[in-house]
Amino acid sequence: MTILCVRFQLPSMYEAALPGLLGLLEEFTPVVEALPPDGALADLRGAERYFGRGAAELASVIRVRALARFGVDCAIGAGPGPMLARMALGEARPGLTRAVPGDPDAVAEFLAGRPVVALPGVGPATARTLGEYGLDTLGRVAAAPLSTLQRLVGARAGRELHERANGVDRGRVVPNAVSRSLATERPFGHDELDPGRHRAALLSAAGELGERLRALGKVCGALTLTVRYADRSATVRCRALAEPTAHSAALTGAAYGMYEALGLQRARVRVLALRAEGLDSAEHASHQLTFDPADEKVRRIEEVADRARARFGPRAVLPGTLAA
Repeated sequence: MTILCVRFQLPSMYEAALPGLLGLLEEFTPVVEALPPDGALADLRGAERYFGRGAAELASVIRVRALARFGVDCAIGAGPGPMLARMALGEARPGLTRAVPGDPDAVAEFLAGRPVVALPGVGPATARTLGEYGLDTLGRVAAAPLSTLQRLVGARAGRELHERANGVDRGRVVPNAVSRSLATERPFGHDELDPGRHRAALLSAAGELGERLRALGKVCGALTLTVRYADRSATVRCRALAEPTAHSAALTGAAYGMYEALGLQRARVRVLALRAEGLDSAEHASHQLTFDPADEKVRRIEEVADRARARFGPRAVLPGTLAA
């Protein structure tokens, strides 16, 4: 077991703690991949030798430190590769690490009885196709001839499916910089069903992200929307922007587009979160000229509003929708 997949049990308004929690993981290994909004992968191959402890023992230390420093518990899955660690996380609970041993027999036993859809990268359509031929568990997929799988789902997908079902995990942990993103959340005091309140929360969140980006001299290339529901499930959508921007109106339009595409009908929403991804310097970003005087006017007003909020506080200038 060399890979940990960690999901921090962050309170609904506390996603901003993720960078600090990733820093905690980096005290054990520099090979940490952030999985926003609340998770990470950590490669502990060097840490096991350095600290003289196994991955499960190090996971216990990480949990204690997360609780002591941030008041945040976590669920942890451990395995010989990222795929198996992610799958193990599905059976982990706060205070309990689910570990998959590295020997082939233990891996085969772990995978055998699980449904095909439990394998990362296998969606409902693929699972339905395999199920029509009786290949409804990973054990049956592992035992099926490679040629059969390739005929059902394609040459490349069939080969990858056959390898993964047999416990071959070619994935790796790719370190990334959490500083290349900014996040903000809008929790509701109760389970909110009103789409108007949802849109107002997105307007507020996008406005905050735009203001923070402009203050840092940054632009973002993509926006991620996370909708958390009353049953603690969540939906995550990401959209690449037409051009890197810190313009609040553009961020709001992208957030509205993702929200409307979800088609939520009387969904009991607990939290809405936005994350600006792929940050880059505003000096290096290009802006498509529109020759639209209204657009230029909005941008000038935005600059004036930023100066007013910096001097008189964040609520000095607000959209009319949020002023009530």
